[in-house]
Amino acid sequence: MKRSDSARVEGGRVPYLTLDPAIEAAIRERLRTGEKSPFACPDEAVVRREDNPHDRATLVRPAFSRDTEKILNIPAYNRYADKTQVFSFVENDDITRRGLHVQLVSRIARNIGRLLGLNVDLIEAIALGHDVGHTPFGHAGEHFLSASYHRRTGRFFNHNVHSVRVLDQLYRRNMSLQTLNGVLAHNGEFAQQVLKTSPMDAFSQLDEMVEACAVDESTIASLRPSTLEGCVVRVSDMIAYVGKDRQDALDMGVLDSLDAFDTTVLGTTNAQIISNVTVDIVNNSFGTGAIAMSRAVFEDLALAKRQNYRLIYEKEGMVAATENIVEEMFEALYERLLDDLAAGDESSPIFAHHVRNLCEKSRSVKPADYLAQDPNQIVVDYLASMTDSYFMALFEHLFPERGLNVLAKRYCSDLRRYDTIGS
Repeated sequence: MKRSDSARVEGGRVPYLTLDPAIEAAIRERLRTGEKSPFACPDEAVVRREDNPHDRATLVRPAFSRDTEKILNIPAYNRYADKTQVFSFVENDDITRRGLHVQLVSRIARNIGRLLGLNVDLIEAIALGHDVGHTPFGHAGEHFLSASYHRRTGRFFNHNVHSVRVLDQLYRRNMSLQTLNGVLAHNGEFAQQVLKTSPMDAFSQLDEMVEACAVDESTIASLRPSTLEGCVVRVSDMIAYVGKDRQDALDMGVLDSLDAFDTTVLGTTNAQIISNVTVDIVNNSFGTGAIAMSRAVFEDLALAKRQNYRLIYEKEGMVAATENIVEEMFEALYERLLDDLAAGDESSPIFAHHVRNLCEKSRSVKPADYLAQDPNQIVVDYLASMTDSYFMALFEHLFPERGLNVLAKRYCSDLRRYDTIGS
């Protein structure tokens, strides 16, 4: 592992890492000639459920660029803008929302992919689509929804699995198998020093894996992307949030400084973490069929994640003062919407908002076919689709008598005490 010979030391701690000179020279030559890595997923390998003429690659719209365009133009992508990344119940335009997170993942992953000679169009599609199935209120919301779903069905909800459902079933845009596989296997919580691919050649395999994850939650730990592009997105998901969450925590006042974090090679700031992990991955992955980190960087990244959990995530927006309330809200909404479905109450928002809008905008889902599915799945689809603010507004609309109060840090909270959302 190479280090800079210069005195660019951040905070008196660690220097920026640099590319191995031989690898840097090889990358420059590849970029000059346009040659791709032999391990890249070629456009010609694209697999779709249907061989639609209008989905075939052209010079203007290459194979995986089409997937990105499909993702950008579904309603679920719009809703990234008001979904929690880490901090809930805060009005602050400087805090990362899920929409910015997926852009950061895409930027980091495309840069790594460019240096390794991979298919950056496929990387972009996976990165921008990987969280479209996420719930409001981040991982806490995901946990609450899964608990309500599991109590009634014995099945589990996970956002990566639901993201595949959104892209492949709810908004049927004939997405490629490679993109859907990358979305399914993106879960960066399961870190590995060396990430290798696991083949997936047919949609029948994807369908079996999606079902396996819903039946046995532990299956998710065994997921591996089928392409190196998917591997790059998976590791970039971690790179994107470790340092950025610290930056947000400083802005939120959860952290006073970065001095509480330990590091040996990564550094503690967002910029240095991104740079150093990127360089290390390229140094250890170039010309190979895997995405790898050095032992030193991998261990430092694992330490960084553990410290983030202790110093940030345990104090995130879903803090003890509101967690039980929000869990109660999820369960109440779930039960009410399930009852409305059973009663066929078409004035209910699950009909008036969810089913109607989905069937109008999906272009392929028909009301009768959709309503013939398990009612629990329909409720899950609706709750997972909600933004934070819509969830709160719907709860207040359906349960005005509950009197549940959630404290929100609003734009002028530094000028006056916390305001209260709810009645």
